[in-house]
Amino acid sequence: MPLIDHLDHLVLTCVDPEATRHFYTQVMQMELETFGASRLAFRFGNQKINLHVRGSEFEPKAHVPVPGALDLCFIAAVPLDDVIRHLNKVEWPIVEGPVERTGATQKIRSVYVRDPDLNLIEISELLS
Repeated sequence: MPLIDHLDHLVLTCVDPEATRHFYTQVMQMELETFGASRLAFRFGNQKINLHVRGSEFEPKAHVPVPGALDLCFIAAVPLDDVIRHLNKVEWPIVEGPVERTGATQKIRSVYVRDPDLNLIEISELLS
């Protein structure tokens, strides 16, 4: 039996929490969650992204927490063509795609965008 089952959350370090909140709640349509005294997170499915602001990180933290260093792939809950229409509607630029890629379990079809800190965000649909 493997040691690890799944990812619970990851921590994203940002420069501008309001721009980051806008991207993850409006563009990516994740649910904003507040926890602790002043912590923010973005929930999707059974996972979440916890938010740190550069210079005000919570302890413990990554050795060198820097904005813009992540490359994340999300599997969409809707067809990729719906994702593309939504991105166009909210005027968020696609930097590449749609293209076929190899996902963790099977082939995927993806588009790439950048969040406000220039993290690379891949949004994908599973291919049969």
